[in-house]
This record gives sequence, structure tokens and C-alpha cells, in this order.
Amino acid sequence: MAVHTRRDDDGQTLIIHIEGRFDFSTHQAFRDAYEHGDQDVSAYVIDMSSATYLDSSALGMLLLLRDYAGGDSARIVIENCNSDVRRILTISNFEKLFSIR
Repeated sequence: MAVHTRRDDDGQTLIIHIEGRFDFSTHQAFRDAYEHGDQDVSAYVIDMSSATYLDSSALGMLLLLRDYAGGDSARIVIENCNSDVRRILTISNFEKLFSIR
């Protein structure tokens, strides 16, 4: 499990890359990834290309990020999900809260 961050070329988008299992063991690393960033971040991309699994605590962490980023006005994209991760997000109706591509 690892969480890596980087800024997109626009400087205002924070990309959070999840590797391995996205579960409670990543809680602190995931929160640190967005809470200790600069205030000029206006959008977030959660790159799941290397995520192999996510559980209900990961769903909760995504909701916490959404609240932190502005709730209904938050600009968050979840991308590059494998079929298992995508299925969990779909079952949880997360496509109503996040842009998933």
C-alpha cells in the first residue's frame, strides 16, 4: 500500500495515486495527501490505476475528501479503476457524488 501525490501541470489539481489495497491501513496517508497541501488546490484526481482493492473504509475516506474539498461543489475525479474497484463504486452509487472515468 502506498499513496503518492503530485501536482498536475495546471498547478491547481492534486493527483493522488493509490497503490495496492485502499483500506483502513491507508487512512492516515490518504488524509495527509490532501490535508497538508497548498490552499490553491481547486481540484483532485484519485488515480486508481495501481489500486487492487477498496473497502468501506476507503469509501468513507473518499467522502471525507469530498467534504474537505467543498461538498457538492467539490471537483473530484476518480479514474483508472479496475473492474472490481469500479463495481464497488457503482454499487455504492458513487457516480452520483464523483466523476468516475
